[in-house]
Amino acid sequence: MTNLRRAAGGLFVVGLGGTELTRLERAWLRLVRPAGIILFRRNIADAAQTRALLDDATGLGAEHALRCVDVEGGTVDRLRDALAPMPSPQAVARVASSFKRPQIAREHGALVGQAVKAFGFNTTLAPVLDLGLPVSAEVMGTRAAAANAQGVVNYARAFLGGLAAQGVTGCGKHFPGLGGGTRDSHLETPAIERSARELWREDLEPYRALRNELPIVMVNHAAYPRTPGKATPASVSPYWISNVLRKKIGYRGLVFSDDLEMGGILKFMPIEEAVIAAVRAGMDLMEICHSPDLILRGYEALLTEGERSRSFAGLLLARARRTARLRANLFSAGSPRRLTGKQFEALRARIVRFSEKIAKASAAEVKTA
Repeated sequence: MTNLRRAAGGLFVVGLGGTELTRLERAWLRLVRPAGIILFRRNIADAAQTRALLDDATGLGAEHALRCVDVEGGTVDRLRDALAPMPSPQAVARVASSFKRPQIAREHGALVGQAVKAFGFNTTLAPVLDLGLPVSAEVMGTRAAAANAQGVVNYARAFLGGLAAQGVTGCGKHFPGLGGGTRDSHLETPAIERSARELWREDLEPYRALRNELPIVMVNHAAYPRTPGKATPASVSPYWISNVLRKKIGYRGLVFSDDLEMGGILKFMPIEEAVIAAVRAGMDLMEICHSPDLILRGYEALLTEGERSRSFAGLLLARARRTARLRANLFSAGSPRRLTGKQFEALRARIVRFSEKIAKASAAEVKTA
């Protein structure tokens, strides 16, 4: 039973309520022993406090923990208030493409890597690999680097190179692609009306091209009714995870769910069914970003199913071993080193200068268009 408990907990990445651990959080972290922690703006006051919170929380979890944050740049940047705002992927990719300078996208990745390391993180949930199609513009905003697959690949490859040079792990998202979506999966399950052929040729091209460069791939909660996946959200779909991502594309890294608190999955099935279905579908790590109730319900559901079904117990143990091995490969270096006050201010200044450079180049591009 102890092994089964460790296996179940080792498949979760969890969120916290505030800027320091409560007694209740300490209790359930000791019980669950999750594979990682994800923090949001509600958890981040400054670098020293964030690092202390991460050390405290991961010390109660599994070894070689993910220490995650969302820093894409632009609208999704959890460090903007505590450090400095990063420019958006779309703005950086346009400048890099227009001026034929891919090193600009690499610089973006390197700065994001330096920023997240300064706060004690080892993983940023970026880059976005969705296509910036007109139909999804209202939902995606400036998060998508380009409208075509090659533009996305060019930006993402350079961005990932910048992250890797800083020893930071990236995560491509949101597989198999939200470029054709018109609804926000935070609220409901989007039905994306793109055919399997369109998706393979366009939306999935970044995953195919970057399959050996992506340490982690995040799977979304959208459904694709014109494919064999039908109405099932991708995050709990064996077709999308095991068949397409693993077999057809040949991806061998960590497969990570988008937040299981989102309406895109919880309006489709309760958390207890979702975590079991996700594991059966091939998911390695499941993200629950806030609610202790949902975290504990998901954890207990895996244990209950493991006790009921010998085959599921075997699957759970095998998945946990594989996931732990991949985590050890990625995160054996431990916590990133602290910056001095002078180093932190120098990093802030570099980000500000980079943002100004992107803004100036974007303005020049508009004038010459």
